[in-house]
Amino acid sequence: MVHVGLERFLRHRQREEIRVSLEAEHGISLSSGEISVLAARFLTSLERLHHASAPALRAALAADGGWPLHIDATGEDGRGTLLVAFAGWRQWVLGAWKVPTERADAILPRLHEVAFRFGAPCAIVRDLGRAMAEACQAFVKRRQPTIPVLACHLHFLSDIGKDLLEDSHDRLRVLFRQVTLRKELRALARELGGSIGQEIEAARAGLRRWQIEASSERWLPAGSAGIATVRALAQWVLDYPAEGNGHGFPFDLPWLALYHRCRQASSAVDAFLSAPPEEPSVRKPLERLRRILQPVEDNVAAFAAVAETLTQRAALFGELRKALRLEEESSRTKSRHNRETGELKDIRAAVRRLACSLRRRRPKRGPAQDRRAAIDIVLAHLKTHGRFLWGHAIRLPRRAGGGIHLVHRTNNILESWFHALKHGERRRSGRKILTQDFETLPPAAALAANLKHADYVSIVCGSLDRLPEAFARLDGRVQRKAKAPVSITGRSVDSETASLSTADRKLVRTEEMTHRVINAAQKGSRQRKVA
Repeated sequence: MVHVGLERFLRHRQREEIRVSLEAEHGISLSSGEISVLAARFLTSLERLHHASAPALRAALAADGGWPLHIDATGEDGRGTLLVAFAGWRQWVLGAWKVPTERADAILPRLHEVAFRFGAPCAIVRDLGRAMAEACQAFVKRRQPTIPVLACHLHFLSDIGKDLLEDSHDRLRVLFRQVTLRKELRALARELGGSIGQEIEAARAGLRRWQIEASSERWLPAGSAGIATVRALAQWVLDYPAEGNGHGFPFDLPWLALYHRCRQASSAVDAFLSAPPEEPSVRKPLERLRRILQPVEDNVAAFAAVAETLTQRAALFGELRKALRLEEESSRTKSRHNRETGELKDIRAAVRRLACSLRRRRPKRGPAQDRRAAIDIVLAHLKTHGRFLWGHAIRLPRRAGGGIHLVHRTNNILESWFHALKHGERRRSGRKILTQDFETLPPAAALAANLKHADYVSIVCGSLDRLPEAFARLDGRVQRKAKAPVSITGRSVDSETASLSTADRKLVRTEEMTHRVINAAQKGSRQRKVA
């Protein structure tokens, strides 16, 4: 059972892989169904062991001087919501639950549960969602000593970025989708690649020579190298996502990057056409590229107006990013030092200076309406969430060595944990979209990640080799009598608040439901006629 559980939830192997390896390496023949049963029983035992070990885990957390709670939820396509309580310094999962939707009344009991088992946290790091905020505030109310509730700086920055940039970025996207520019660029690149054929390597070598040629600003090479150069121009425009840093919107603005590349490529093509290539095989594709880019030039007033607004707001967003210095947070090691308290004070002072600067720069009246609105967005967020942005320096008790230990300013450690969980499930299922997988994934599967931490394993069972023995000690009699498969749906006992859960969908899609609605509609129609 332990072998199957570790293979399934720690190494994310498929049932067939586990079945084949058991037979090949150990001579044990099991059906796929039995693999599922053993995996489910493993999670049941692991959860019981986690709860039974709570006093020892609690003592370890207390010996650290406390533990910061990182709380967040994840799901897939709005379904299978998994709420996780994470001990930030140890990076242990202390609790995981399926909740119908992210609501305060579903979150608050879980906060009380984890505090009951492992002691009250020394701080809480949460996102900016209303439900999470309300639950955390209700949890810390009247608790002594006071527990600081901290808003994740990354969520704070992301929320401001979306409010600042989303409208303009969406309008720019709509403008691009009204033309077939990207589709035509891809078609041109494919056709030119086909026309080069087997000479592609020589053509690329010629393109490379042209790239490093000092006097190549106004001419294109001849032959296949020239065709490859036109192709590369089209591909350069298509590669506009490369200008981002991979963090996604609002930290990346792909549609603005596409606009800038279109304008730059248009100007470059104009320069090349001022002394057009003599060979039709090069000149005609270049002229075609110019025609593909022409819609942006024809509608430059609309494109430019949106791009200018977006650029100005992005600059304001960049000021806030610089003040918060989140890049430094992500580059630090897990170890925290007292000198970092000074760095945190510097960051807080930088945010204060930015807020003062924005108040001075805010236009009181006149045509700068958008700039005024953009500054108001930033100031409003600082006013609403400012008191939750600071308080990360936790003074440790003498028994824990004293000094200061800093809480992570973001929920990145938990977000990274979610990413690893989903990556493992995609590896196991072979599916990119995990909607169904997350709905059926038991919440106890989150606890399996703790088995990667030697300090956790040492407390609950000594070593992974002794995990079967630890399970057996829990309740050998119950384990031997367990015959029926354990449900692995992780179904919540909360009231159902999702608009259309899987269970509801099965009922709604029945033929009987359709007949009921149609019959009732016909009856209602007859009654209205009689009336």
